Amino acid sequence: MNRAYLILLALITGLLLGIFIEDGAPAWLNSADIIGTAWLNALRMTVIPLIISLLITGVLQAAAMARAGRMTVKSLIVMIVILWCSSIMAAIVTPSLLAFFPLGDEYVVAMQAALGSAEPVGEVPPFSAFLQALIPTNIVNSAGNDEILPLIIFTLLFAFAVSKLENKQRNTIADFFAAISEAMLIMINWILFIAPIGVFALAMSVGAKAGAAAFGALIHYVLIVTAVGTVVWIAAFFLAVFGARKNPITFFKAAIPSQVLAISTQSSLACLPAMVKGSHKLGVGSRSTDVVLPIAVALFRATGPCMNLAVVIYVAYLLGLDLSITALAIGVAVAATTTLGAVSLPGSVSFIASIAPICIAMGVPIEPLVILVAIEAFPDLMRTIGNVTMNMAVTATIARSEDDIS
Repeated sequence: MNRAYLILLALITGLLLGIFIEDGAPAWLNSADIIGTAWLNALRMTVIPLIISLLITGVLQAAAMARAGRMTVKSLIVMIVILWCSSIMAAIVTPSLLAFFPLGDEYVVAMQAALGSAEPVGEVPPFSAFLQALIPTNIVNSAGNDEILPLIIFTLLFAFAVSKLENKQRNTIADFFAAISEAMLIMINWILFIAPIGVFALAMSVGAKAGAAAFGALIHYVLIVTAVGTVVWIAAFFLAVFGARKNPITFFKAAIPSQVLAISTQSSLACLPAMVKGSHKLGVGSRSTDVVLPIAVALFRATGPCMNLAVVIYVAYLLGLDLSITALAIGVAVAATTTLGAVSLPGSVSFIASIAPICIAMGVPIEPLVILVAIEAFPDLMRTIGNVTMNMAVTATIARSEDDIS
């Protein structure tokens, strides 16, 4: 949290200083652009190896859990369905929110001038070509060309194949990719250690070019992304009513302690004891809480797909990029899939590791993410609240299906 506040302070200071100097000091701004871009490139180089290693370890962890019994398999199926529904919802709700509550034209123009070209990073193929390209012929080329979705498909197939190996072989490969992910996380932490410098440099450039409009755009961004996450929080109550057959007021009262803890800690893991107590208040038996809640904390984050995809859609909106149905479909698939591997990561690492692949897959520039990661602390409140509430709703629903709830 100290790092998050330091990055936020760097953002605000950089924007204010940029607004103050405006375009009167081009040497300062050129230096800021160079520093910020170099830092961003250092962060970007870790995305592909990190997402591959995390997906493989995540799938193997899920497969190991699935071997534990019927309740575990049922829990995983329900969670995966919710992740995909969360992602699909974002592709529908986010553009609708931006249409009904648009950012003022003057803010959009100012931010586009500050963030540079509105040209997409890559060419999104037509739907027929998109379907043909789902199965890569050369996985190395796919990685080198930032073809994220084919890379994810290969990685998932590889991980499922590894899960069928004998224990010794499976554990060897699992340990190998776990070591790679740990090494990449160490690298990312090194890079994030100087994040305040990178964020300050880019924020100063944005402030100089966009002026005070930058603050208005960031506030609008927080409200839109938080609103998308709120849909998942509300959906948790519907699941509790129709899945667990619990009164919404009763469910809300049982969930309050974990939600309060979520606001203060912004960590689903830290909320686990409160979620267990709240589930018991709903009448959920220990058999369900001891199985479903640990799985939820380890592998499941319901707000992840929708809020991650919402960030990318907002960036495209800010840059004036029109997203095709194919691009949104790719975003839905990548957002729903990559969440499985990024759940256990710290907030700032998770933000980059989860959202950068979606940006790359959809052809959306990732440069604005450096600014947005600095204010992730605000949307992250709804991320955690929505996650813990949905975790309890899923637990109660599974318990009802297993006759383990009173």
